[in-house]
Amino acid sequence: MMHVLDSSTLDPIVLELGQRFVDAGFELSLVGGPVRDLFLGRQSPDLDFTTDATPDQTLAVIKGWADAFWEIGRAFGTIGLRKREFTIEVTTYRAEAYDPDSRKPEVAFGDSLEADLQRRDFTMNAMALRLPGMELVDPHGGIKDLYAGVLRTPGRAEDSFSDDPLRMMRAARFVAQLGVALHPEVEGAMIEMAERINMISAERVRDELTKLICAPQARLGVDVLVSTGLADQMLPEVSALQLEVDEHHRHKDVYQHSLQVLEQAAGLETGPDGPVPGPDFVLRFAALMHDVGKPATRRFEPSGAVSFRHHDVVGAKLTAKRMKALRFDNDTIKAVARLVELHMRFYGYGEAGWTDSAVRRYVTDAGPVLERLHRLTRSDVTTRNQRKADRLAFAYDDLEQRIAALAEQEELGAIRPDLDGAQIMALLGLAPGPLVGKAYKFLLEERMEHGPLGAEEAQRRLHGWWQEHGPGSPAAEESTGSVDDEH
Repeated sequence: MMHVLDSSTLDPIVLELGQRFVDAGFELSLVGGPVRDLFLGRQSPDLDFTTDATPDQTLAVIKGWADAFWEIGRAFGTIGLRKREFTIEVTTYRAEAYDPDSRKPEVAFGDSLEADLQRRDFTMNAMALRLPGMELVDPHGGIKDLYAGVLRTPGRAEDSFSDDPLRMMRAARFVAQLGVALHPEVEGAMIEMAERINMISAERVRDELTKLICAPQARLGVDVLVSTGLADQMLPEVSALQLEVDEHHRHKDVYQHSLQVLEQAAGLETGPDGPVPGPDFVLRFAALMHDVGKPATRRFEPSGAVSFRHHDVVGAKLTAKRMKALRFDNDTIKAVARLVELHMRFYGYGEAGWTDSAVRRYVTDAGPVLERLHRLTRSDVTTRNQRKADRLAFAYDDLEQRIAALAEQEELGAIRPDLDGAQIMALLGLAPGPLVGKAYKFLLEERMEHGPLGAEEAQRRLHGWWQEHGPGSPAAEESTGSVDDEH
């Protein structure tokens, strides 16, 4: 239920800033999301204002009052500033004229608040509070739409999305953030104009997608991207999860399953002091993408079953490729792709008991995403068969207990051989080179397989390996001979 506007939730600096502008002979209004959030009973840490003052005039008003200010958005009429814990933007009234074939708006300053509100994305964001008198300006029925939970544009949706196609993704994001529904005209325009999202830079699309995935109801937002065709353009791997129905072959609805895994993974995030503080984009996006390798690997078996062999490896490659195209940073790409690659590993544990060596490899291969992998794997259980779900949950409980028990004995988070490179070179009389790397790899395998060996036992095994693989050994001579034979 929508809250009644309560001006007491506004920080005094809002009225204080409004008074400064009025005293200087200008208008100032709180606008957009912060006004919407007042009616939702929320306080926004970021405050957006609009004014008839030019950027130079705005600077004159806020200098000496703001704790800091910046002019990065000056070309668009925006001056940014910080006052206490608040980030504030003050933008000159705008009446933007867009080139429909350009990615960037052509900025023209306007002369009225009403004209400025007309050019905003959605009615619930096209409300303003004139300051310092707190007069509500809502020419497009934003309060009514907010109360009804409907996302509508101030003018024709086609015109709004033609002005800035990214607004179509913002529509999906608001569905995910606020739980609102698209007005039929908005939805129709998005379906008709979905291809125009390709005019938008990958960076802007990435940022909107990240906000959507991190929203409280991300599942709803993703569904809007898919149902309107936007995902076909910027995230086609997710659209492709809608595998055609074949009544002769029974398997899960991969698309709906993926949405459920996304929802369940978000539910397993922790508070700020936990191992996976929410919202966690890496976990959530891996949950959404974990099965994107299935369409390419689907096979119909003679028995009537459906298989998706190696969909984890294929999916990891597809995920990395898509994230690279969307200009995600390398660390985020690596983390998400690793989770997709490893999401099936646990099922070998449930089918047959793992040795300590297998548990160590699981931890080592997951590395820094281990806690996320725990949550992704648990979230991947969407079966309605409660007995099967319980069996998988108990098996994963057991695996986590095994990991904890081994961690008490060993440093599982950073498994290293019992001897380092310098010790290996000293013992074998080697200079840095490929042989040192091979010896190191051998000791690492021994550590994985048998746990901590201790320096003395590690030295004994290293010398044994050296006799078999060092210069003059049968293995080395065989290798050399094979090369000579080729010539």
